[in-house]
Amino acid sequence: MLDLMPSLAGWLPAASGQRCAVATVVGTSGSVPRPMGTSMMVSESGDVLGSLSGGCVEGAVVEAALEALRDGGTRLELFGYSSADAFAVGLTCGGQLEVHIEPMDALGVPNFGELLQRQAPESPLALIRRVDRNGSGAVLIPDPSTFKAAESAALAALLGLDGPQHGPQKGVDAKTATGRALEAAAAQLDPLLRGGRTGLVRLAPAGGCLTATPVRGDRPEDADVLRPEPVTLLVESRLPPPRMLVVGANDFGAALVPAAKLLGYSVTLVDARPAFAAQTRFEMADDVVADWPHRYLAAEAAAGRIDPRTAICVLTHDPKFDIPLLEQALALDIAFVGAMGSRRSHRQRVDELLTLGVAPEHLGRLHSPIGLDLGAVTPAEVAVSITAELIAAGRGVPACAPLRDGAGPIHHLIADTFTADTSTATSTEKHGTPWT
Repeated sequence: MLDLMPSLAGWLPAASGQRCAVATVVGTSGSVPRPMGTSMMVSESGDVLGSLSGGCVEGAVVEAALEALRDGGTRLELFGYSSADAFAVGLTCGGQLEVHIEPMDALGVPNFGELLQRQAPESPLALIRRVDRNGSGAVLIPDPSTFKAAESAALAALLGLDGPQHGPQKGVDAKTATGRALEAAAAQLDPLLRGGRTGLVRLAPAGGCLTATPVRGDRPEDADVLRPEPVTLLVESRLPPPRMLVVGANDFGAALVPAAKLLGYSVTLVDARPAFAAQTRFEMADDVVADWPHRYLAAEAAAGRIDPRTAICVLTHDPKFDIPLLEQALALDIAFVGAMGSRRSHRQRVDELLTLGVAPEHLGRLHSPIGLDLGAVTPAEVAVSITAELIAAGRGVPACAPLRDGAGPIHHLIADTFTADTSTATSTEKHGTPWT
């Protein structure tokens, strides 16, 4: 649902106070057009904001949303591919979507739409929604990086647990049944919230059920066996944009800055030469810094502005800038460190870093020569090569080949954020490109 926020403030039905329902993808299998968490809003007059499938199932979703607005209930709809009926509602790509549909006023958050509209597009925010058959509601979290799920009375209420019993720290007491249940929930929720990710959390009852109404087993032999349905939560977490430091005020830097912005990075261009950094072609950067790169990185790290999602792309191709910077960067817990240069430059760079005492395992994280082997020549093509490697490293894809040469689903079911450990992305040999 957070994906709709940039457009929500300007959407007339919401601005005029119409009742709306939200339809959200809560389950996928096979090849599907949009990932889990993608949402679409439908107003009581039938206006639509967003899309779930690019047109395959939207008509049926609108009808179900209007029904939900009329009766106030929630729905889970499954859309797939029918080879028997070419005109059936479904996905021509062959995948399946499970869509949760709910009136917004059933979320239980007063003025929920207005709260979303007032949020800045890049501000941190998280939303936990209950999407199983036996519950509804949501918890809006202004700062997911500091939220403590194990102590949240609002989360306890969302799970339908008994009223929170407070301990000496004015949080939920971990010694109570409520506290133990929240700790179990927090073990799954916290990684999603702090990682800025979207995911589904199913809380299976341990030795009983949290709040689930028993449902009959699916197999024929279980027809008379009742079992509790798990509490299911959809977690959407958005952190501030990850940072990228583009080091080098040159043609390659000028091409990489807008390409990185397209991927959602907050980009800082760094160059020790003020006359080069001041050029107008770097205006798309969020910040331009004229300072020695290693000195700037040290100051930013000391100030806590470098985190495990940060990427550093060194394009200066000059040892007096590269070596001190890479020595510091490889010692930090960051997502990506890459450096431009030929294979000869790379070997010389590695030798110098080893002489300075950089550990071999740290050097294994260095993406050098930077970029995937796309045959890139021009600065714009090199920027595509670099951003392609950033995506591959973030997805943990060890090798990249044309989709037409592969088999199976085209979407990788993995986290959509970088982690500090990118060893799987650096274990394969990197091939040269014409510009090295």
